[in-house]
Amino acid sequence: MTTLALSLPRELARRLVPQTARGNYRMALMFFFFFMGTIFASWATRIPDIKASLQLTDAALGSILFGAPLGELVAIAPSAWLIGKVHTRKAIILSMILLPLALVGLSLAPGRLALFAALFFFGFVYNMANIALNSQAVGVEILYRRSIIATFHGMWSLGGVIGGLIGAVVAPLGVPPLLHFVAITVITLCGLALLQPLIMPREVHIGSSKGEPQKKTRIRPSAFLIILGFIAFGSMATEGAMYDWSAVFFAQVIQPEEHFVRLGYLACMTFMVMGRLLADGLVNRYGVTPVLQASGLCIAAGLTLALTTGELVPATVGLALVGFGMASIVPLCYSLAGRSRTIPAQVGISFVSSISFFGFLACPPTIGFLSHLFGLSWALSPIIVVGLAIFVLATLAHRMRP
Repeated sequence: MTTLALSLPRELARRLVPQTARGNYRMALMFFFFFMGTIFASWATRIPDIKASLQLTDAALGSILFGAPLGELVAIAPSAWLIGKVHTRKAIILSMILLPLALVGLSLAPGRLALFAALFFFGFVYNMANIALNSQAVGVEILYRRSIIATFHGMWSLGGVIGGLIGAVVAPLGVPPLLHFVAITVITLCGLALLQPLIMPREVHIGSSKGEPQKKTRIRPSAFLIILGFIAFGSMATEGAMYDWSAVFFAQVIQPEEHFVRLGYLACMTFMVMGRLLADGLVNRYGVTPVLQASGLCIAAGLTLALTTGELVPATVGLALVGFGMASIVPLCYSLAGRSRTIPAQVGISFVSSISFFGFLACPPTIGFLSHLFGLSWALSPIIVVGLAIFVLATLAHRMRP
């Protein structure tokens, strides 16, 4: 009954798919997003230990760390092809087996080249899981007939917080990265074994109907998808700036006491989690366009406050606003891209992800270059323009939305 219902139009699928089944699909995805966040944070918290064990300089580490985003970028097209061949259920199972094993591989790398290769594989599998999970999240959202995708990304952020706390506890105790990563792997694989029966068996497509032949997949992005890509590009550029430069900004510009240096980063990440958990309710009440517009304004206003005051409290509040603003943009862009009637969800999401990921790659080093020339405050100021551009592009996307 469930499998049949998933091939029917949205209205019939909503009636035929039992509420308990929809709830199971949603719960499984929430845990998988949580595991992804935990795995990512587990690696991030042990980078200093692996750096020390391999005796890497800062420059060498920076070059090696580029392996992960390179792997993520390379994975975009193959992941869309794989999901089109085997469907999201099998792609989720495969990637959630490989991802924790790739995490263990990072701790086993004996040298620089091996670590770069391990990071490339980690990034590749990570983005394959990301595209598969978001593609299925769009299908589950269609069954619910309301916005729920931001909650999934909120679970990723929550997993990142939990994973970060675990790393912060076990690292000072002298627990080696290998033992730490093996424990995370065992937990993830046990969770996969328990949850895999609850994964949605087939995709839900808008506009499909019973007996209608499946159209051959063609990647022909519309102007609407391109605009979504640039909106997500702005958000990912902001995320990259906050991840890499917020603590440095506090240390160099705000110059608080040592134990307050990471306060801006923590405020940004905390409000990002809050924003993702609240975003679906805001979308369901006000619509996706006002939420995207408000998100862009939050980024612009928050960074303006942080850069112009130079004081600890206003700067912390400003970065909190930035975190809240960037929280829901990428999930909502994925949701809109995955609802296309002309191309499959994984193709739309992959296309938006392709554009947006360049923002994540290019923004942090660009800020470093501009900071060297003009100072860090001026280097971060273009993000204000990015926030305003998100507001304008969200308005344009609303007018062009099919």
